[in-house]
Amino acid sequence: MKDRISRRSVLNTVMPAALIGFAFPLRAKAAVADQPHMQAALDALRLAKRELEQADTDKGGHRARAIGLVNDAIGQVEKGINFDRRH
Repeated sequence: MKDRISRRSVLNTVMPAALIGFAFPLRAKAAVADQPHMQAALDALRLAKRELEQADTDKGGHRARAIGLVNDAIGQVEKGINFDRRH
């Protein structure tokens, strides 16, 4: 059976990071006006990625899989931001 990461485990990582992103934005206030929810999600995902990268290695491959999924999510959010800017 293929290892899977549940939505709950991803949300348990991303949601606290999102809350931290709202409390301590990683960018200047001027940038917040441009798609604030997408920017906050991007900040949260980047924070989640940093936390995963700093975690102890292995975890049965789940850590590496989670990093890959977060990278995919970051890419999708960036594409969404760029799409909205063009349309």
